[in-house]
Amino acid sequence: MYAVCDRCGSSGCARLEGIATFPGSRGFFIGGYWGGRAYGGSRAGSVSRFSLLVTKYGTGTVPAYVKNFIEANSLHPTGMLRINELSADERAIFNTLKPERLPEHVAIIMDGNGRWAGHRSLKRFLGHQQGAKSVQLVTETASRIGLPWLTLYAFSLENNLRRPKAEVNFLMRLLKSYLENNVQRMNDNNVRIRYIGRVHELPREVQEKMQWAHEETARNTGTTLTLALNYGARSEMVDACRALAKEIREKHIAPERITEEDVHRHLYTAQMPDPDLLIRTSGEMRISNFLLWQIAYTEIYVTERLWPDFRGIHLLEAIADFQRRERRYGGLSDSVGEVEEEPEQIKIAAS
Repeated sequence: MYAVCDRCGSSGCARLEGIATFPGSRGFFIGGYWGGRAYGGSRAGSVSRFSLLVTKYGTGTVPAYVKNFIEANSLHPTGMLRINELSADERAIFNTLKPERLPEHVAIIMDGNGRWAGHRSLKRFLGHQQGAKSVQLVTETASRIGLPWLTLYAFSLENNLRRPKAEVNFLMRLLKSYLENNVQRMNDNNVRIRYIGRVHELPREVQEKMQWAHEETARNTGTTLTLALNYGARSEMVDACRALAKEIREKHIAPERITEEDVHRHLYTAQMPDPDLLIRTSGEMRISNFLLWQIAYTEIYVTERLWPDFRGIHLLEAIADFQRRERRYGGLSDSVGEVEEEPEQIKIAAS
């Protein structure tokens, strides 16, 4: 059964997206093709990069959550990969990867700016400046290999509350400078920028610059770079619970009808798939209040490398490590032994 583009009627359309129909079936299919591969699903967050997840809906008005899914998936790359722009070392690693097993969403805890500066007897702000350079270089490599989603933990709620005021002010100025100086590079690399967190608590001039960068890159169709700013996973859950409680009250929804999907809809990341891979730099074995709900089944990769020294080649090394793992989502692998067909007949030894 093949998808047919609702724009050109072709089953091989390389830019198929939105609503497509299936020959011989009623209803419609939500999904699209990216780079000659099919993707689809019933909601944002259930999208699978290379497998076709078919969901039929009745004729009539398209539900709001279906429209949200279409909007979310319009962010997926539809252009050609730019492997030729990788460095020789990057391409050597990329050539070892399995295209069908590339992650759809990579999240990174960028840690080590201060230590990088301290090791060189430099001021902390120089470490942050070098870290900003790493952001752009890693983002460009992600765009070249066609990574749909890249989320960076840039500024935590705890940073805002506990760091010296002078450092926080510098980080806000650095963010404004980064956006001003890199929007053109984002457009050149087909990168779209978004944000998650309590961004409404940031200085007004910073919010305005963020909105400007978002609007300037909104038409890009490649990698979606999401900056987590003034972000904390616990505060995200609190905000989601507040929004859900309001919905329950207004719509008179019975508590027993609440599902995980209802919580998911109210998260900052509602229109994003959960991360496949979480990278932490600087060797720290902590999650640091980052995407706690979303990383339930995410593979975690920790490197001793400090963030200012992290480059695109190290992103590819992390992806190579990711591909050597077996993701089971609570199931069994082929290497865990034979499964007993009648476990109720097995006697349990007394302890």
